[in-house]
Amino acid sequence: MRTALLLLLGLVVVACSDAQPGSGRKVVGFAQIGAESAWRTANTRSIKEEAARRGWDLRFSDAQQKQENQILALRTFIAQGVDAIILPPIVETGFEPVLRDAKAAGIPVVLTDRSVEVTDPSLFTTFIGADFVEEGRRAAAWLAKTTGGKAMIAELEGSVGAAPAIDRKKGFASGVAGYPDMKVVWAQSADFTRAKGKEALEAFLKTPEGRGITAVYAHNDDMALGALQALAEVGRKPGVDVIVVSIDGVRAAFEAVAAGTLGCTVECNPIIGPLVFDVLEKIGRGETVERRIVTPGGVFDASNVREALPTRAY
Repeated sequence: MRTALLLLLGLVVVACSDAQPGSGRKVVGFAQIGAESAWRTANTRSIKEEAARRGWDLRFSDAQQKQENQILALRTFIAQGVDAIILPPIVETGFEPVLRDAKAAGIPVVLTDRSVEVTDPSLFTTFIGADFVEEGRRAAAWLAKTTGGKAMIAELEGSVGAAPAIDRKKGFASGVAGYPDMKVVWAQSADFTRAKGKEALEAFLKTPEGRGITAVYAHNDDMALGALQALAEVGRKPGVDVIVVSIDGVRAAFEAVAAGTLGCTVECNPIIGPLVFDVLEKIGRGETVERRIVTPGGVFDASNVREALPTRAY
């Protein structure tokens, strides 16, 4: 059964490539997590467009948010003998065996957006992504300043085991630790999706504890946008009765900030295609690359979002 699945995935991956055998083009396998959010869609587009611009053959696989699909895609890329692999891992653990196989095959792996836990750091070449802990701290700092250090907070967490969920929670917790009147009274995973964000908060708002919250912290914008819908439907005005803060900085979040419903979004820039391919080309030339490359990001609220909105590309 496993072999059949691998062969089927291999056919899907090959079907996404337009390169002809013997073309001499560099080949990169991209095992994307899925399309769970506007951020992820923009991230995929950035990498695909940059591959096309630089003449790389991109073999693309959509894991549909399942780790087993990502691992099968990686094994397919290894069997195809690609020149490099781009991997935004769904979760931190469970990738070591397949990464060992990639290393044994001499295929460099570039982690993007999220990292992995492995016993051998040489199993991947570099990790390109935001500092998720710092993002959580920035969200906490903004909320503390806005509320005067007093808030009863509901937290919408990302996918269980995912690096952004772990680190954004850790950063936020450290950020509110110095404010005894800021308390996270409820937290639940909503898988980084708008629908689950709405569903989870909607259920909580019907409880006695839920009716007392004054703030929502969401690990990404899509969950925050779902939270805005849930609040509006129970008659609690976002931006007035409940302050909502989130992370990513997608255009829909900027629009919500401009409208006064979302309080703040901490930027996590998905447009990393140029940076990723700069790194891949350095690796191809035998140059040393940094083990950790942090992507920059800002904080956007009512004070600066209108100026930035017209040029928002995602």
